[in-house]
Amino acid sequence: MAKEQEKSLLFDAPGPKALKKIRIANIIACVVFALFVIALLLRLSNPPEGENQLSWALWNPAVESEAWSDFYLPGLWMTLKASLLAVVGSIVFGLLFGLLRLLPSLILRSISAVVVEFCRAVPVLLLMIFLWRGFAFAGISGASYWAVVLSLILYNGSVVAELVRSGVGNLPNGQREASLALGLSQYQSLTQIEMPQAIIAMLPAAVTQLVVVLKDTALGSIIMYTDLLQESRRLGSMYFNILQTLTVAAVVYFLICWALSWFAEWLPSKLSSRTAAPTEPEPVAPIAIMDPSNVNQIAVAKEVKELPHGGTPRKYHVHHRGTNASIHHWRRTRYLQGYDEHHLETGDENLEDGQNTNQDKNNKKHD
Repeated sequence: MAKEQEKSLLFDAPGPKALKKIRIANIIACVVFALFVIALLLRLSNPPEGENQLSWALWNPAVESEAWSDFYLPGLWMTLKASLLAVVGSIVFGLLFGLLRLLPSLILRSISAVVVEFCRAVPVLLLMIFLWRGFAFAGISGASYWAVVLSLILYNGSVVAELVRSGVGNLPNGQREASLALGLSQYQSLTQIEMPQAIIAMLPAAVTQLVVVLKDTALGSIIMYTDLLQESRRLGSMYFNILQTLTVAAVVYFLICWALSWFAEWLPSKLSSRTAAPTEPEPVAPIAIMDPSNVNQIAVAKEVKELPHGGTPRKYHVHHRGTNASIHHWRRTRYLQGYDEHHLETGDENLEDGQNTNQDKNNKKHD
């Protein structure tokens, strides 16, 4: 039901003519896709140079039991081994730096902001290459493995830190106000009241981020890490059937990522009753600190009563969105679809005072 309401906010429901055009477009797209698949299969079965890629002689070495026991399963274990450690490290990193970015101390907030934004802005592959070379020069055993794990921790941990910060920012203002009224400090309110709810709210997006961690381990094959992709390439180079072995590896990746994505979609419905913050299945987009789209301002207007001198003025409140907005600005992002009369408005008090003053002056003139 909620998804239908979100869709209705984006565009009107199509009418009979629009539905007919949509059906025709879908049929044409299906026909074009079917023709493309047929042409691709014909090309693979009869390439201009080389063997028939659909021949069982090429597919048999890619799917037999020895391929799974000697290549796919060991490679999959190395992939899961790096992913699991990277996930645990990312959660610890994200909780720590997410908390630091919310503390009242300006120094701690600034330091954590620099670390988080740096880790998000640098490409994961670049981190892997630099760390791999550094660990190799230092003589650390398993340099490629630790380079992959640490790079994934730094990048995905910074995303988790933003998930924590956005989860706290999306909590109702009354959560902190009530805790402060009960005598708790800001730190106690953050760690005992707000953070537990934010962690629950961010879990679906964190599960979705696991898919990113799992897929990014494939970048480790560039620095000679023996993951699933690297092992499938090794098998393909032995039997000259690289297309077949990579296809099997792609199917394995797809099944694992699909299961995680399904779990991430199912999780919000189970967690929404345990927190006052919205549970979102999608993580915060990793936007760099200097990206102009990082902070957006959205003005939402409401027409007020007509003034005595004529005209229909509007009152605005401005919403600041973006991963670099302060925690106070994050609290203004919840009413994006319309005006909310209970929402604190930017400059409202001055506007209302000015309107009341003008109305008093007009009333005196009429009197």
